[in-house]
Amino acid sequence: MNHLTPLWEVQMNIGQAAKTTGLSAKSIRYYESQGLLQAQRQDNGYRHYDPASIKRLTLLARARRVGFSLDECAELLALLNDGQRQSKNVKRTVHDKIAQLDTQLENLTRMRNTLIELAERCNGDEQSQCAILNDLTEGERPMTFTLLDDSHNQLEQPNE
Repeated sequence: MNHLTPLWEVQMNIGQAAKTTGLSAKSIRYYESQGLLQAQRQDNGYRHYDPASIKRLTLLARARRVGFSLDECAELLALLNDGQRQSKNVKRTVHDKIAQLDTQLENLTRMRNTLIELAERCNGDEQSQCAILNDLTEGERPMTFTLLDDSHNQLEQPNE
């Protein structure tokens, strides 16, 4: 890549695309396997990325960093590619994410409060009796929160 060539005219290999977007090559390959972008292949079989692909990868990297899921990223990419899109649709997507984050924050606060309460009930001495373990094993008190709708049980690939 010539240092005088504008970025919008450059074809990049996966290493260059990774460096430019801040993603790992593994993440780029994963996003490709999930259908979020399609790399062009050179005659030697190596992937190369045109400026539009770099733009899509940059969106993926930045959207994932602010908490968008892969499905939400796919929606954002569709909006990016839609020449007839309306900005209100993009804004609605962001507001939906904000509402989801607000719910998660409420759940995290309840979770934190539960942990504080558990810690306060434990003597924390040399005795084997532990109020924390008793509470966690007996399940008498309801846990009034969920975190990410139990999505922590679902493996989702790279979150850069």
